[in-house]
Amino acid sequence: MKLICSDLEGVFIPEIWINVAEKTGIEELRLTTRDIKDYNVLMKKRLSLLKKNNLKITDITNIIEKMEPLPCAFDFLLWLKSKAPVIIVSDTFYEFAGPLMEKLGFPALFCHNLKIENNGSISDYKLRQKDAKRKTVIALKQLEYEIIAFGDSYNDISMLKEADRGFLFNPPLNVITDFPEFKVTYNYKDLKEVIKQALL
Repeated sequence: MKLICSDLEGVFIPEIWINVAEKTGIEELRLTTRDIKDYNVLMKKRLSLLKKNNLKITDITNIIEKMEPLPCAFDFLLWLKSKAPVIIVSDTFYEFAGPLMEKLGFPALFCHNLKIENNGSISDYKLRQKDAKRKTVIALKQLEYEIIAFGDSYNDISMLKEADRGFLFNPPLNVITDFPEFKVTYNYKDLKEVIKQALL
């Protein structure tokens, strides 16, 4: 039995933090896991910027609610779910993801949580578990699933390595250069073709 694990941001939806950066004018919030390999370093930087600029959870969720999935993402995800069970495994947060999950038809999502203070400030984050993407694949393989996985960033690499078949989807050049062992696709049409082959 095959099962598909996918990243979320950059695959089905735009990068949330880049949208926040564009709407708030805080350029440093544009940094993502495409740029910084260490997720803890990245999140500490983000939390510091939110505190410095007095941004609250509602400031961010108001931006997210206006975002839309990437063009054709809904149809591609619908096709995927018709071929095999799909779990989106993301380093985003449940407190962010709700509006976009609704627009994608509420797919299964494994991600993390934020610590929100009474005044609405985001004081910290809690990982579901360390290296959650890789450990999700390990757990599913122990249930005797064969895993097909794809993503676009450094934080997806351990998941792709652990999967039976792993692919990069529209990654930046630095990720391609650092991990040339993974087949690269740049659009849903090409990704669909490699997944069809992996499902055989």
